[in-house]
Amino acid sequence: MAYLLFLLAALFTFWLLLSGFWDNGLLLFFGLASAVAASLLGWMIERADPRRYSLLMLTRLPLYWLWLIGEIVKANLDVLKRIWLPASHPISPTMRRLPASQQTEMGLTIYANSITLTPGTVAMEVTDRDILVHGLTRAMVDDLALGLMDRRVTATEGKPQ
Repeated sequence: MAYLLFLLAALFTFWLLLSGFWDNGLLLFFGLASAVAASLLGWMIERADPRRYSLLMLTRLPLYWLWLIGEIVKANLDVLKRIWLPASHPISPTMRRLPASQQTEMGLTIYANSITLTPGTVAMEVTDRDILVHGLTRAMVDDLALGLMDRRVTATEGKPQ
């Protein structure tokens, strides 16, 4: 039940912040109704298999997102240098399978999406044990192979590393 209430409060707050409609009763009602519907759907999914999703994971995600935004900015700058200065920053397309330590489908999804959101890398195939990654350069894939992102996602997931 705490999951349902937390999700409802978070979704409605997010809707309020993005909509900007604080004085229109009909729009507030529809915003609340959509937050209730999405929360109920999330709660039913969580009840179906409680091992997959947890309130703890939801509370850890904001810190992970902040870290991921920093990684996205750094990768954007790297790709920008490779576009503007190709002679001094050449590309070397690389594909490699990287191990994935996540214990849930949600954790694997977050890891694969994080790889794809980071400019210069794309998660191409996901299995229970690893992810096939294409990188614009060998250095980008080598950086992922160090496992920092994998460990951070696993920590966000709430499982031992």
